[in-house]
Amino acid sequence: MKVVYIIPGAGDSFYCGNCFRDNLQASALRKMGHDVIIMPLYLPLKNEAFKTNSPLFFPATTYFVAQKFFQKMTMPNWMKRLLGTDSMLSFASSMSGTTSAKGMEKMTMSMIEGDNPAFLKEVKQLTEWLKYEKPDVVHISTSLLIGIAKAIKTEINIPVVCSLLDEEVWIDSMKESYIDMAWKAIGQNLQYVDKLTTVSNYYKDYAQTKVPEIKHLEVIYPGIDLDVYKPGAQVENPTIGFFYRLNKKNGLDILAKAFVCLKKKNTIPNLKLKIGGGFTSQDKSFINKVKKILAAYIDDVEFVNSYSMSDHIEFYQSISVLSVPLTFNEGISVYTCEALACGIPSVEPKTGAFPEVIENGGVLYEPNNSDELCNALEYLLENKDRYDQAAKNARNRAIQLFDDKYMAQKLLTIYESIQ
Repeated sequence: MKVVYIIPGAGDSFYCGNCFRDNLQASALRKMGHDVIIMPLYLPLKNEAFKTNSPLFFPATTYFVAQKFFQKMTMPNWMKRLLGTDSMLSFASSMSGTTSAKGMEKMTMSMIEGDNPAFLKEVKQLTEWLKYEKPDVVHISTSLLIGIAKAIKTEINIPVVCSLLDEEVWIDSMKESYIDMAWKAIGQNLQYVDKLTTVSNYYKDYAQTKVPEIKHLEVIYPGIDLDVYKPGAQVENPTIGFFYRLNKKNGLDILAKAFVCLKKKNTIPNLKLKIGGGFTSQDKSFINKVKKILAAYIDDVEFVNSYSMSDHIEFYQSISVLSVPLTFNEGISVYTCEALACGIPSVEPKTGAFPEVIENGGVLYEPNNSDELCNALEYLLENKDRYDQAAKNARNRAIQLFDDKYMAQKLLTIYESIQ
């Protein structure tokens, strides 16, 4: 089967959960012998793990300017060439990673509604390319791009699958006048989608409250290659790991305060903290604040200053427990799924999909409270028998739910049902 995945490029400088989920799905299907094309929008995906094999459509620099200034007239070719150069896209990549849609409401709505002039010019190139490639299915990774489904069904009538995941993180940061408009437009354009998927029962229930038009939403958990992600040797010193983008929304400062609390208690001898997952230029001032929190114990902290998808397994196998104290509800924590596969327990807030994912493979605590996190980490790490049982449960949980072979088969079943 030939499948085209349409995903928004976010640059390659940090752990993007949605990007990584898309790559897991594509990789699992490729392992089964299927032809999968990853089509990035906005920014190129330079990491070799994606094996990107399509042109870049809706380049961020060109499309942003087109939305601002060229709705009623054609952008000059010289300007298109200038804005689309590698240097301009590289600059945009270095500035990417914002979690706020403020200032980009019109651009966001154009991708959801799929009918303004600048959008139609860009999507025409995309559909022409799809006509040439002739995929069996197009899988759009987020309903924030659902306007493309409208164009595909109107122009070439290829079966379309659309995933829903964490759209509210972006939509709810828009100006208030746009929020209801965005959810309603997603609901209206569901008519152009043959099947909808999501990644957890938590997000299934949440999405249906936001978009009442959703009638059936198939849950497909992230799939991890369990032959590659597996338990390694136990680390010499107990080590707490943080592995996600280093920003405030992901709660790194909460973990830093909890680590200081544990070091002061000194109930876990030789305790270490390892921090990775990447960051953007926007995050640097926040990271400096975190370093000030950790200053008294900075010798026991390791900051991993670079990020690559190829580093994931090595990171998990260098820690004892994972903790990413998110300050918002997340539809799925792919990093937790990875850690569980490596037999690494997680200590996470009782929010979003964490309870569904972790179950007995770790400890849950009351969110946004560093003292609660400190106590939860201490509870897990101070008792070897308790820790060993949680580690065993973690691996078993991954085997039950997060096998990439099972994920790929569920995807294929969906694709075949709409042929």
